[in-house]
Amino acid sequence: MRFAAIETSSEWCSVALWADGEISAVERRAGVKHAELVLPMLERLLAARRMAARDLDAVAFGAGPGSFTGLRIACGVAQGLAFARAIPVLGVPTLEALAEDSGAERVLACLDARMHEVYYAALERGPSGWRAAIETQCVAPAAAPLPAGGGWHGCGNGFAAYREALAARLGGALARVSPEAHASALAVARLAAPRLAAGEGVDAALAAPLYVRDKVALTTQERGGR
Repeated sequence: MRFAAIETSSEWCSVALWADGEISAVERRAGVKHAELVLPMLERLLAARRMAARDLDAVAFGAGPGSFTGLRIACGVAQGLAFARAIPVLGVPTLEALAEDSGAERVLACLDARMHEVYYAALERGPSGWRAAIETQCVAPAAAPLPAGGGWHGCGNGFAAYREALAARLGGALARVSPEAHASALAVARLAAPRLAAGEGVDAALAAPLYVRDKVALTTQERGGR
């Protein structure tokens, strides 16, 4: 099986190529240039393998939550690649990819959702993959649900944006924190491979981002604290 993986849910633009069990990947900080970077990055990976987009059997993408624009870019590129070739698309949850990248067994994945909120989940690695001890949600840092037990690895830029509030709320459960951690296309590819092999991919028309929250900005009154 040969498939591409795309992750653009954060300031990072990340692309991976899975070719018969071997993975190659590239990523860079993109700012707001994801749309102009992602396809050239994929083309370089394909060229290095002496492949072309027509050789792909599927496309996986980081489905979210995350940057609204970034999620739309990843989903749109995946759909564009898949439509022309009638190949399946698979969305992989961003927080699951973040946990996969951490190397830990118990992860509190936490991303800055803006508007004084975080995207948050507690994930545990099991024999068949990641299990949600606390399902993905958008919540105020001070109201983040407490996971059972301790020894959790806090990952994601939510721990940088709301360090004090999350430390006060989750400190007793945390063994360590990696605020610089981010989801990568490499992790998306590793998670997607068994799912695609099991036939979990969908028609490109059915692919959709996982926004979690529909609201994209505060009102003027909310910004003023009223």
